[in-house]
Amino acid sequence: MISISRTCLRGIYSCHWNGQTRDRNRPCCWLSFLSFVSILALSWMYVCFIAFNDHNDVNWQAFKTLKKWVNWYMIVMVVSAVLATYCLLLLVFGLLHLAIREPLDLHWLHKVFLFLGLLIVTLGTAGFCKEWMEEWKTVYMSFQATAPFLQLGAVVALTLISWLVFQSYHTAQTAACKVFIMMTFLVVSAAVFLCPLAICSPCITNNLPPKPALVGHRGAPMLAPENTMMSFRKSMECGVVAFETDVQLSKDMKPFLMHDNGPSFLLRTTDVKEKFPGRDADMHTNFTLQELQTLNAGEWFVRTDPFESVSSLSKEEKREADNQTVPTLSELLVMAKKHNVSLIFDLKNEKNSTGFHNSDSYYTAETIKKSGILPDQIWWLPPEYRHDVRKVTPGFKQVYNNVQEMYADGGSFLNMKYSSLRAHEISELRKNNVSVNLWGVNERWLFSLLWCSGASSVTTNACHILKSMSKPDWHLEPNMYKGIWISVDVISLLLMFGLFLWQRRRNHVFRQNLSERSVPLLSL
Repeated sequence: MISISRTCLRGIYSCHWNGQTRDRNRPCCWLSFLSFVSILALSWMYVCFIAFNDHNDVNWQAFKTLKKWVNWYMIVMVVSAVLATYCLLLLVFGLLHLAIREPLDLHWLHKVFLFLGLLIVTLGTAGFCKEWMEEWKTVYMSFQATAPFLQLGAVVALTLISWLVFQSYHTAQTAACKVFIMMTFLVVSAAVFLCPLAICSPCITNNLPPKPALVGHRGAPMLAPENTMMSFRKSMECGVVAFETDVQLSKDMKPFLMHDNGPSFLLRTTDVKEKFPGRDADMHTNFTLQELQTLNAGEWFVRTDPFESVSSLSKEEKREADNQTVPTLSELLVMAKKHNVSLIFDLKNEKNSTGFHNSDSYYTAETIKKSGILPDQIWWLPPEYRHDVRKVTPGFKQVYNNVQEMYADGGSFLNMKYSSLRAHEISELRKNNVSVNLWGVNERWLFSLLWCSGASSVTTNACHILKSMSKPDWHLEPNMYKGIWISVDVISLLLMFGLFLWQRRRNHVFRQNLSERSVPLLSL
């Protein structure tokens, strides 16, 4: 059985099933390279997992370039997962070779795949740095949530590989080599065991802030086509306090709801190619409201399944989604007024205006006034004609996307991307009675972190997921975490000490058996 196991290990790692090896040049260098690529692949997989919160932005940017909707991010995730799994399994086989003292001989095909993996990770990292630099802030933020648990995982990993380190120590031929191995291991161990002293996580606290309220980003776009009446109705079922949407003006100056703007603004979410051949690249000013409302704004959702969520819908819901149209701002205001839900929106083309009375702000404010909705249900975000709007409709809640501008204008409501503020900044703003709404929050880990930080509300695509959370996923009381940290470190140290003694005894027996075999040979 042992012989078969050795053969399998040798065959997988070096493809030498007959027990013969052909090339033993620098085997330890290749094992080091394998370890390096494995760490990079695992780190890249972590980055992809964390950045999944914004995966729809990647797909949307790709659509703007290619004019075709494909879930590119999921492809990247699958490739990254396969690469990380392959590298880690190969590393495990390599370490097992060391454990049973089998000669290392990495097959050339594995070497090619490792270089290919290194190239993929390098290109992915370069792409992040060039096109998506802001996402590194998200990765940094994630450590505030995951660092305590990554440290525990690192302790477990260190404990598992310690027996290989101790084996290398006991088989080292020189005292200098022994000192180097042990000192390196002790330094790494000390860093891993003591790093909780430097970890600062808002989720390690005794005073948990209230759960942030939810704002439906374009409604509930994971459950229905974005910016449709079905989507906003679905978000109400999640208990959102406000609808977030995007407002544009038609050719006849009627406000309608649509996120994409500029040329081809209808291409992604409507059947404009079929209904108006040759006009799919037109601007919003080329379509009347009547023309816009003849478009189907839901079939694309069922067909492309942008969030991999259509399968969770019933047949009736799919049929309803398949027949959505482009809604007007007036329709949404009626719903918001009836159900006492607030409204926050972007004006997608405001910068093109030549004056307040010709602006999107003016026509939007007039539509809101005519709806009869309570003014304080409107969270006014567009900054271009803020003071003009305030004169016309003084009751709107003024919302700002810049801290300095808010304080200069005497405001107390901030709306920013989740990565724009650090935990202590959110806490400080809340102490000053500033409402903080953070947008782009779609994953549980991120919502948990912002909950612990004290955010007032978050704008999300995933209201149906976040509404069910009764507490943050990463929350620990300081004394509990300290107890877990110390207990795990102590257990790890005891296991390492036991492994050190066992390896010393094992090496002693191995040397003794070797010397006993050599005595008869010498006598002959």
